[in-house]
Amino acid sequence: MEKKDLRIVYMGTPDFAVESLKRLVEGGYNVVGVITMPDKPMGRHGSVLQPSPVKQYAVSQGLRVLQPEKLKDETFVEELRSLQADLQIVVAFRMLPEVVWNMPRLGTFNLHASLLPQYRGAAPINWAVINGDTETGITTFFLKHEIDTGEIIQQVRVPIADTDNVEVVHDKLMMLGGDLVLETVDAILAGTVKTIPQEELIKQEGELRPAPKIFKGTCRIDWNKGVKQVYDFVRGLSPYPAAWTELCMSDGSRQALKVYQTEKIFASHNRQVGEICTDMKTYLHVAVKDGFINILSLQLAGKKRMDVKDFLRGYRASDNNRVE
Repeated sequence: MEKKDLRIVYMGTPDFAVESLKRLVEGGYNVVGVITMPDKPMGRHGSVLQPSPVKQYAVSQGLRVLQPEKLKDETFVEELRSLQADLQIVVAFRMLPEVVWNMPRLGTFNLHASLLPQYRGAAPINWAVINGDTETGITTFFLKHEIDTGEIIQQVRVPIADTDNVEVVHDKLMMLGGDLVLETVDAILAGTVKTIPQEELIKQEGELRPAPKIFKGTCRIDWNKGVKQVYDFVRGLSPYPAAWTELCMSDGSRQALKVYQTEKIFASHNRQVGEICTDMKTYLHVAVKDGFINILSLQLAGKKRMDVKDFLRGYRASDNNRVE
């Protein structure tokens, strides 16, 4: 079978999923349908509907788009079946019911932003950086009942630099993911795929690290951790959704403060954890147990993101100011 004859249904929603779809379209593959999330209400009253990045690209290419509220809805299932897909590809979408993933004759494969079986879950890139890993990667695997557990088709390893934040790693994996999706489709077409059960890899890995969905509470900085842990936590959430803390002033007032970029300072000191040290001009240090976190970029609630020098121009210093 030629690639132009292979009927592909593509499923995805955010920017991360656009690159792989774009590669398929530009590579001459036959994408017969695109499944994405319903348009999201935006604006003060939710009166403006914002289409997903995947929908925006699909529409620009004249592709057929389906946006089901529920993936088990009979009308959607029948519409999906009418597309007569040979293969389905899932990139950053949502959990599929068996009636959907088991439909095409060649199966359904997923592109996941980790080296499975590590970091199964919704936020693999964030957690790899938060945990201070020096390597991550991307994996294609066939879907089955349990999420992120299917047999692995291919993997690519990617280094994580100590200065990389989650945006940098995301963009690396997004571009390499486009390559891997095409390589996987070609291997399936050629009949050369040799899958590896994840159970075989689990024996080699030992402890498995999860990648659960990240909520606002997840993003609060714990200043009782060490310099390296706090530093990795901030870059693992930067620029979105962003690590945050509370700035506690001497008058008892508190303000939410997002932290985007920091530096590590390992040092002995007798300061209390969370205590702020600053010259009011160039630096803002926060004491942790084995040194200081030097905050470089931050954002007060209701304000724009700014570098620390701009922030300090309007900051009211006190010996009692701290973060919690």
